[in-house]
Amino acid sequence: MPKGYIIAHIDVTDPERYPEYVRRDTPILERFGAEMVVRGGRGEVLEGSAGDRHVVMAFPSYEAALSAYNDPEYQEVAKIRRDCSTGTIIVAEGV
Repeated sequence: MPKGYIIAHIDVTDPERYPEYVRRDTPILERFGAEMVVRGGRGEVLEGSAGDRHVVMAFPSYEAALSAYNDPEYQEVAKIRRDCSTGTIIVAEGV
């Protein structure tokens, strides 16, 4: 079965509060089988535009990735992210 991925490009607007989101979202996402492939670190946009922070999470399936994102507990924590950053979040099926 192909893996599912959540890919995020984020601009953090409140760097003091953003770590709270990361601390609280991690255990929720891991319950759905998330494996952090990229989470912050160095990155360059070579074409187009994207945020300053890049995140790639691998899940056992596309459905698991969607379920993690749509989980009510995650959505409650995601309010923190929305309050202290802007960005784009994508779910994609892998090979």
